[in-house]
Amino acid sequence: MKVLLYQRGEKALSKSGIGRAMKHQVRALTEAGVPFTTDENDSYDIVHINTVDLAARAMANKAHKEGKKVVYHAHSTEEDFRNSFIFSNQLSPLFKMHIISSYELGDYILTPTPYAKQILESYGIEKPIQAVSNGIDLARFTHDDSKVKAFREYFNLPEDRKVIISVGLYFERKGLPDFMEVARALPEYTFIWFGHTPLASVTSKVRDAIREKPNNVILPGYIKGDIIEGAYASADVFFFPSYEETEGIVVLEALASRCQTIVRDIGVYDPWLVHEESCYKGNSIRDFVYLIRAYLRDELPSTTEAAYKVAEERSIKEIGIQLKDVYERVLKGEY
Repeated sequence: MKVLLYQRGEKALSKSGIGRAMKHQVRALTEAGVPFTTDENDSYDIVHINTVDLAARAMANKAHKEGKKVVYHAHSTEEDFRNSFIFSNQLSPLFKMHIISSYELGDYILTPTPYAKQILESYGIEKPIQAVSNGIDLARFTHDDSKVKAFREYFNLPEDRKVIISVGLYFERKGLPDFMEVARALPEYTFIWFGHTPLASVTSKVRDAIREKPNNVILPGYIKGDIIEGAYASADVFFFPSYEETEGIVVLEALASRCQTIVRDIGVYDPWLVHEESCYKGNSIRDFVYLIRAYLRDELPSTTEAAYKVAEERSIKEIGIQLKDVYERVLKGEY
């Protein structure tokens, strides 16, 4: 068995969750001992595709013509396309049609969570669908004092300063306006949102939120390496108010870093993240203000150890084992 990991476009997607998932797949197959190639001209038995662009669709059709099997990884839904950038809501019905026709090119469909699987099934897709996490590199997020120091020095943060972070594109769906309002209600703490999107492409609500941000919010843009890894390790809270996800790799990164995690109570986290067990969940700005303040005042217990166990179950090593099983079954026609 030899797998072609179709990686065209990986560099352009490197700052996105899909790009990180593609990198994780390379690591996962390496750790699982699965022979693979990223060269489209190499020999292979099965191709694993993560994108829905025209070149990816052509790759799937080419594989079928050559009698090869196709595993299509469904990272996107209409639901998480909406409320992202200008005109995304108007375009979402067309996007839904496009992704359905793309995913149906697969002999087998993977998607990150049971929630995403349910959405795809509701579209009427009849191909077999399995939930397999995008995975997390536990070693990358092991606590490292030098990374913590790098983060706090970069932002000139005193040791006793309480810090709340989030990571994501400047999308309305990600909850950035709510993040600003929560920060406004908690001026005694520093809030940092890592990530960036050109303001010309975002909604007016997001532009207004950024223009009117409170003084205790820092927007450093996209940062990788020791600074962001030190942020996860050093921050007091990872606060992710997103309204819609197919998984949320940044949430896995927070869990793996043992950073106290607070998320919106949305379907994607069921059943793997449990309120008051492995995280805290809220539904409103009032909820989030209460949860952050109560936790930082030691009025709520930490859930980080249970959260880390959730991350362990989604380690890259474990995902490699699951992908190997999928490939073997697909090649045998055991759907």
